Amino acid sequence: MDVVPLLMLIAGSAAIAGAARRTSVPGPLLLVAAGLLASYVPGVPAYVLDPHVVLPLLLPPLLHTAALDSSYLDLRANARSVALLSVGYVLFATLAVGWIAYLVVPDLPLTSALVLGAVIAPPDAVAATAIARKAGLPSRITTILQGESLVNDATAITAYKVALAAAVGTGATWGSGLREFLVAAVGGIGVGVVLMVPLHWLRTRLTEPLLQNTLSLLIPFVAYAVAEQVEASGVLAVVVVALHLGHQLWQVDFATRLQERAVWAMVSFVLESAVFALIGLQLPVVLRGLDGYGAGELLWYALAVFLAVVVVRYLWVFPATFVPRLLSARIRRREPDVNWTAPTIVGWAGMRGVVSLAIAFSIPTAAHGGDHFPARDLVLLLTFSTVIATLVVQGLTLPVLIRALRLPGRDVQAETLAEAQAQSAASQAAEERLAELLADERNQLPQPLADRLRTVVERRRNAVWERLGTVSEVTGESADETYRRLSREVIETERKVFVRLRDERRIDDEMLRTLLRRLDLEEAAAYREGEGE
Repeated sequence: MDVVPLLMLIAGSAAIAGAARRTSVPGPLLLVAAGLLASYVPGVPAYVLDPHVVLPLLLPPLLHTAALDSSYLDLRANARSVALLSVGYVLFATLAVGWIAYLVVPDLPLTSALVLGAVIAPPDAVAATAIARKAGLPSRITTILQGESLVNDATAITAYKVALAAAVGTGATWGSGLREFLVAAVGGIGVGVVLMVPLHWLRTRLTEPLLQNTLSLLIPFVAYAVAEQVEASGVLAVVVVALHLGHQLWQVDFATRLQERAVWAMVSFVLESAVFALIGLQLPVVLRGLDGYGAGELLWYALAVFLAVVVVRYLWVFPATFVPRLLSARIRRREPDVNWTAPTIVGWAGMRGVVSLAIAFSIPTAAHGGDHFPARDLVLLLTFSTVIATLVVQGLTLPVLIRALRLPGRDVQAETLAEAQAQSAASQAAEERLAELLADERNQLPQPLADRLRTVVERRRNAVWERLGTVSEVTGESADETYRRLSREVIETERKVFVRLRDERRIDDEMLRTLLRRLDLEEAAAYREGEGE
């Protein structure tokens, strides 16, 4: 196996994603654009999106890390809105967009049009939430978008299987489609529920952080594979397990949490970067087999399907937002008031991504009886053009729309105040517990060490309050920022001394690594404390 193309993809996409962080352009858009340009550069290998790789190997870790960062409680509080988008909208879009494509594109049979509708129905998990967070959307809208993207792939894949069965001539009915959807949904949730408790139990029993993190990396693949083996939804199994593990993460050893956060951040960065670059690199593959169509004709079909995707989403989002509230007093009491701006943002945040392309590439080349799958190349092109158009048009304009509508963003002052109050309550409990422990003769410490424990607790209590205080007229820093800067300077001084002692052969490299790790942990703790992490 030639690993050079894979290394080129990973290194190139990571470099572009890193560069995107220094610009105002969202990373996914820059990666897609780079992929489009690179696809026609001489010497660049041909990268074909293999659904047998994307769905079982790339999708599970991406869903897992997104679900770990989600809030189970917030998702539960917004379950109705999430379900209407992740299930109701996907099924509606499958039928509506498929029907419009059938009417607009003369060479597209209805069955193939419905396959296209299912393929491009689910918005992408990564692009929308990444742009939403960068633009500072209110937390409830971000939660709804994230919840939708965690579940909608399962709905779309099931709808695709039903539409594909009809298209290839193996037979499908509304009843069998509904039955398959229920089996996939209930089975996927069931597999997740069955796995989540023993997996969490195992995570809390392992004492070696390396073993715990190895298990963490295996979990999404195990959940997906087990669910798929019983013909259930692997997507839902991964999401259920990850939500439970994220909710119970506080029970895991602190060293595991530190390593796991770093490991999953790296995995997520590499996979997301490679995935968006792969989207752009598919252009030469998609254009094969379309010699019988003119450029203007294909452009019109692509524009019509893109507009259909945009309009159909709004046709669902606005009624789904306001009609239930009009019909149910209970919903009006339980959920906050909304105006037209929130559904406008949710409707526009419908970027499609790699899952749509992966499903499209999994369309078989032959139908039942050996005939070619009707209009397969056209379905691939319209999927690709829709993904690119939504990422570019909606991705570039979503931040502008958010600013134009002047949605209230996160209230940083209120969040810091809530954090300070929570830390104050925790520190008070810690001080009382420390006093009880030190009163026990078995826990007697020299006075300097006992005072140091009290100082650590008091420092955590004061750090957040200091972020709310005034800043220095000289440096422009709060007291907490000055404290962290001085801590880093002191730690860096110690670090240089340790290195000098190693170079003078007064300590060996093993001792140096031990001492540096201790300093690294202290610096990391100070950083997280200051950042509110």
